[in-house]
Amino acid sequence: MLGKILSAGVFGIDGYMVEVEFDQRSGLPAVVVVGLPDAAVKESKDRVATALKNSGYMWPDGRITINLAPADMKKEGPAFDLPLALGALSATGQMLSDRLKDYAAVGELALDGTVRPIRGALAMAMACREAGLKGLILPTDNAAEAGVVADLEVVPVRALAQAAGFLTGELPIEPCAVDLEQVFEDAREDAVDFSDVRGQEHAKRALMIAAAGAHNVLMIGPPGSGKTMLARRLPTILPMLDLEESLETTRIYSSVGLMRPGQSIIAARPFRSPHHTTSEAGLVGGGTVPAPGEVSLAHHGVLFLDELPEFNRHTLEVLRQPLEDGVVTICRATATLTFPAQLMLVAALNPCPCGYLTDPRRECHCTQRQVQAYMGKISGPLLDRIDIHLEVPAVPYRELRARQDGVSSAQMRDQVQKARAVQAGRFGDARLTNARMTHRQVKQFCALDDAGESLLKQAVQEMGLSARAHDKILRTARTIADLEGSDAVTATYLSEAVQYRRLDRNLFA
Repeated sequence: MLGKILSAGVFGIDGYMVEVEFDQRSGLPAVVVVGLPDAAVKESKDRVATALKNSGYMWPDGRITINLAPADMKKEGPAFDLPLALGALSATGQMLSDRLKDYAAVGELALDGTVRPIRGALAMAMACREAGLKGLILPTDNAAEAGVVADLEVVPVRALAQAAGFLTGELPIEPCAVDLEQVFEDAREDAVDFSDVRGQEHAKRALMIAAAGAHNVLMIGPPGSGKTMLARRLPTILPMLDLEESLETTRIYSSVGLMRPGQSIIAARPFRSPHHTTSEAGLVGGGTVPAPGEVSLAHHGVLFLDELPEFNRHTLEVLRQPLEDGVVTICRATATLTFPAQLMLVAALNPCPCGYLTDPRRECHCTQRQVQAYMGKISGPLLDRIDIHLEVPAVPYRELRARQDGVSSAQMRDQVQKARAVQAGRFGDARLTNARMTHRQVKQFCALDDAGESLLKQAVQEMGLSARAHDKILRTARTIADLEGSDAVTATYLSEAVQYRRLDRNLFA
């Protein structure tokens, strides 16, 4: 007899539909799984057989052939356990249902028949909706995640028997519904705030400019000056994610299994801070079957690289293309995958190996050669892709012990949102920021008067700036003008933008 049930898989971060066919014939006992299954799928027959028996059902005898279609797509992971079990029940007549054509099923089975959570539930739910299905049966722990997909019944189950009972109509199960408004409201509560940072008002100003235009930032200063503290608070002044951005980010986290049980969506902008021992594949993605890396996990958020010179130089060089294009393309012999990587890069480093070159309170013992070797670990092309170079000095005692709080994240976020609204009106796209302007748009929206032209010419000649750095200065100046509510990019705004490129000269002199 032949049993069929629909399921879904994940390739990269995208979901796709899978038809599970279960055929049982007389003959010598054997189980054959075809359709490009990986080891986890091949092993599923033993889990499924035991789960069926422990749930009060029978595992069929004879020759069993299981096909996962389409046969040219690699099937990975244990998510096909539940549909395989339901297919076996349908093929052997232990479950009679007319709902099999309207619902898909995914889930890993424990040996006692309980259903365990899986990866990629959101992408699978999206694929089911696009295929026109009525609903998706999946583990209870994944129900909130898939429940954000509109026009799809998400049926949560805790055991194989519940899934079978629902399909036969004997056990009604209420579909999962998610209150997205409440989820986003809860995400507005930040655990950290810029008011916690004592002093460093100049650094806060620069980070507000960076947030307003989505510019990349490099902070340089002695240990304990607050670089990490400042970076961790940057997401608190960025505009809240909209639903589409949240779904894009959630789909990435779901595909690599980083969603907490019961979590519905990533409603706050992500902040990723990988260790400097992170590999190239860990940073931008990779593997035999490519998976997203840290740059994709920071999509629509912040990627913070602390102690930048400690990273492997070749690992850092792979950041060039994602920073320029906003996507990561990984090619393998079997597939080419593209992952989104629209992020803000924030990097921090000490001015020398010991860290105290610019600290007036501590003496630096590094030689000039040691400092040049330390700074030389950061290539010019990578530095060229960072818009703002920010010096973060040590905090004076009087500011450290000041009783009055500095500017808060809420105040900074209000100014950032106003500047983003100006950019949305200018470009006709709420997602396009000044940092992403094309060269043609730079010429159109960053026109200078005579004083500005003279200042920019002097800066380019004296600092030896590249064409890319030239454009980045203009983009930063445009953002400063937007924050100040000015239509024109004046010499005053341009002068502030130029000072954020001083490290082009200082680092490699």
